[in-house]
Amino acid sequence: MNNTLKKLLLKQSQEVGFSMMRICAPSDIPNAASNLNSFIKKNHHGSMEWMAERIEWRGNPEALWPEAKSVIMLADNYSPSHNPLEILSHKNRGAISVYAQNRDYHELIKKKLKRLGRWLIQQENDTQIKVFVDTAPVMEKPLGAAAGIGWQGKHTNLVSRELGSWFFLGSIFTTLDLPKDISEDDNCGSCSACLDICPTSAFPSPYELDARKCISYLTIEHAGPVDLNLRDKLGNHIYGCDDCLAVCPWNKFAQEANEIGYHARSELKAPKLAELVNLDDKAFRQLFSKNPIKRIGRNRFVRNVLYAIGNSGNNELINSAKRLQSDLDPVVRDAADWAIAKLKGPRNV
Repeated sequence: MNNTLKKLLLKQSQEVGFSMMRICAPSDIPNAASNLNSFIKKNHHGSMEWMAERIEWRGNPEALWPEAKSVIMLADNYSPSHNPLEILSHKNRGAISVYAQNRDYHELIKKKLKRLGRWLIQQENDTQIKVFVDTAPVMEKPLGAAAGIGWQGKHTNLVSRELGSWFFLGSIFTTLDLPKDISEDDNCGSCSACLDICPTSAFPSPYELDARKCISYLTIEHAGPVDLNLRDKLGNHIYGCDDCLAVCPWNKFAQEANEIGYHARSELKAPKLAELVNLDDKAFRQLFSKNPIKRIGRNRFVRNVLYAIGNSGNNELINSAKRLQSDLDPVVRDAADWAIAKLKGPRNV
C-alpha cells in the first residue's frame, strides 16, 4: 500500500510544483549532531546564536518529533535564466543573490508544502504531519542528502545531478512509514571551483564553511560594521553571494525555474547603487515588499550599498555617500565614511 501511496505522492508533488521529491527516515543523519557541534565549537556560526539553540533538536530529527517515521524532502528549483556572475563586473550596480530577486521563497514553498500535506492527510486520515521551511531547528541539507535529493558539495550546499545548485528545500515530517530512498554519492570529484572563487576564502577546507567570512553571512546576518579587512572583498555584493553556487559544473543540467515568483524582477537584477543608497525606510519597505531582503532592514542594506560604492572606483558616487555621513544609524555613518575614504584613495582608508 505505501509503495502505491509513495508513487501517488510523487505525482502530486510535481503537480503542486516541486522539482523533486525523495524520502528518508528521521534517523538517517547520525553524524549531523557531531558535525553541528564541531561547527559551533569553532565559532564558525558567528553571531547566529540560534544555531546553537535547541541543538538537541537540530542535530537529531527524532528528538524534534519522536512520532515521525518519515521525512519527505522536496526540492524547488529557482535556477536563473541569466549568469549571476556577470553583474560582478558592473561596479556601479549591486549584486543581489538570485534567490532574493523576487518573492520570498518561504511563503511560496510553505503554500506548496501545505497543499501537499493536506493531500496526504486526505489519503491517510490517521496520519499526522509537520511542514518546515528553513525557519525551524531542522537540518535540511543533511536530510536532503540522506533522502537522495543530492549531496553536500565542497561549498557545503546541496548539489543535484538534475538541478545543479539552484534549489530550495522544504520538508514534511509524517507519522506514515513510507518507503525510503537511497542517499546520493558525492560527485564533486577533484573539482574545487567553488572553493577557488570565494572572494573571502571562507572555506578553511573542502566541505567546511566559516560563516564569519562568508559574504552571505556578512551582508545578511551580521548586524554591525564589517571588519575592515573584509570590506574590499565584498565587491559589489549587497545582499548575499552566489559565486560558489554559480561556478558549479553541475549547473549545466539545470533548467530555468518554472515558478514565476522566482524570476528576477527587472529592478532587482542589476540595480544602480546611486539609487539604492538614497532609500529611506519607507522607500526600502516599498521596494522590497514580499521580498526576503526586507528582513534585514534599511540600515543594514544601505550599509552594504555603501561598501559597494566604496569598492566601485566611481568618484561620482562620493556625494551620494556624503549625504549619509549624518545618518541616524552609526553603522551607516561608518560605512559612508569608509566609502568616501576608499574612493578618495588608499591613504584615506
